Amino acid sequence: MRYFDVFNGDADGLCALQQLRLADPVDSELVTGLKSEIALLDRVPASPGDIVTVLDGSLEHNRAPLAGLLDRGAVVRYFDHHFSDPIPTHRNLEVILDVDGASCTSALMDSYLSGIHRPWAVVGAYGEGLHELATVLAADLGLSPEELASLQELGEALEYNAHCTEDLDAIMPPADVYRAIHRYVDPLDVIRDEPLIARLSLERKADLDRALAKKPIASLDAFDAFLLPDEAWSRRVAGCFANRLALADPVRSHVVLTPTGEGYVVSVRSPEGSLPAGLPPFLDSIGIEKWKLH
Repeated sequence: MRYFDVFNGDADGLCALQQLRLADPVDSELVTGLKSEIALLDRVPASPGDIVTVLDGSLEHNRAPLAGLLDRGAVVRYFDHHFSDPIPTHRNLEVILDVDGASCTSALMDSYLSGIHRPWAVVGAYGEGLHELATVLAADLGLSPEELASLQELGEALEYNAHCTEDLDAIMPPADVYRAIHRYVDPLDVIRDEPLIARLSLERKADLDRALAKKPIASLDAFDAFLLPDEAWSRRVAGCFANRLALADPVRSHVVLTPTGEGYVVSVRSPEGSLPAGLPPFLDSIGIEKWKLH
């Protein structure tokens, strides 16, 4: 029997896996990728009796390979917070989902494990941009404001590394980031002692400063739109930049456009959790034909 841990390489996926493997250590094969690489189950060569744990990977985008794994006799646990309808049923499948838009996979894992490694759930929620959820999770941990700020910094640094769209843009492959943080039970020790995280934090701050210096290319009734240059730092920081805009003005929608070799990546932060009105026509009006949400 083999174990496969399949996880999105962003802060939420990393912190969900960190909680699980601190509580239940096993020698597993890691299957992961950047935040945009959500169809990961195709990469899992599981056999009958193997145990596959999926963390923060959209079931909607992995439905067919999930069915294939179950048909081959694998046992699958699926933790996720993205939309999925219908939810499949199978004797070898355990599904832990919350798709109301107010949670994240790290919080689901925290509940599943009865909160035994909750500081890591706080880190994951911060990385996901869910500051209110992070505050709720941290309420009973007795953390000082400085310690809470450190957990936020860690979550945003982990998110930043995975948010690019190409492997070459990442500072470090997500699997290596997981191996680096997995040595630490307490995330506060990671901030203090792990050189990789210190590097990610410095790079993120520098890139975010560059993004924050940008003015919107349009301020419409429904949203503000920002255009970042076609550079590696832009692709890394686009999500963090969008989160920062939403935090500064949570009642307004924000759109961040980042060029890639195949069009544009569009990062949207909206109070309603959906595309702001008029976004597709706006993109057409400025000559953007090929784009995808990230």
